[in-house]
Amino acid sequence: MTSTTLAYRLGEPDWEQRYPVLIGTDTVIGAVFRWHRDWLALTSEGERNLGRPEKGRRGVPQAAAQAAAGHVAAEYAAGSITALTLADVTATVPVLDGPVPLLHPRMPQTLRNVEAAKKVVAAQALFRWKPYTGFPGSDNPQWQKCELCGWQGPRYWSHQRGRNGELPSTYRHPASAEFGAPAGCVGDDKVRELIAAYRK
Repeated sequence: MTSTTLAYRLGEPDWEQRYPVLIGTDTVIGAVFRWHRDWLALTSEGERNLGRPEKGRRGVPQAAAQAAAGHVAAEYAAGSITALTLADVTATVPVLDGPVPLLHPRMPQTLRNVEAAKKVVAAQALFRWKPYTGFPGSDNPQWQKCELCGWQGPRYWSHQRGRNGELPSTYRHPASAEFGAPAGCVGDDKVRELIAAYRK
């Protein structure tokens, strides 16, 4: 049995770190992205878990993304999937228009996940972050708004929480021309002034 090799490349990732898989100049055949330790593919046939990268690829997201993209390209070459638009595989920026679910739709509704999400939501409120999406776990991006300056963007709970019982860093996010937010937010002193947890 022979397999057709198709030249493909990864496009720029969106805020959820979904990499479009492209052939030619701009034909989109799907997207690949990481969910916890596994890689998933989004194609015309829906979303599918491709599993963890093979040994030797751990800790190298770009190599794992390329391997996942190769799987998508092979499916396209075999005629199993069809081309899509970039909008079909891109996560839109969330707009807050009602209550935010506790968990991301991909997160199972287990007691452990619910308890963890409740603790994170309480900590986000304490440190003045407003989530726009359900909690996706510590190592996946979650769209949030900084209530100190109005900045919005993806944040990872693993980067926001404090380490070893310490408070989180007072550096909150990168600069944003769109929201007029300076790098780090309103400055260390103002962050400490506005968030009671830093004054204890």
